[in-house]
Amino acid sequence: MVMEINTSEMKRVQLFEVIGRIDSTNAAELGSALDRSVDEGRNNLVLDLGGVEYMSSAGLREMVRILKRVKRGGGDLRIANPSDRVKEVLELAGLDSIFEIYPTQVEAVGSF
Repeated sequence: MVMEINTSEMKRVQLFEVIGRIDSTNAAELGSALDRSVDEGRNNLVLDLGGVEYMSSAGLREMVRILKRVKRGGGDLRIANPSDRVKEVLELAGLDSIFEIYPTQVEAVGSF
């Protein structure tokens, strides 16, 4: 299955809903979508990972890279609704302590 990224703009937050697999073949595509938002001056990002069935280290690298970039601009990248598999990958990589993770989109968006 290919990756699909749906973007919606809230008041102060750009929301990305990602569906499918994030691996070395498409992680850069996710990074580019996030970079475009930051380039447009949006530094408060929420990634909804509820529809992600697989996340490789390439996907994690893109997320960490964007997190550093938005933090430099005074923003944050927060994660909403991670699937069980993604939650496990984040924990194994020790990234659950770096990212703010929320059980729902509403809570993640409202946290800004």
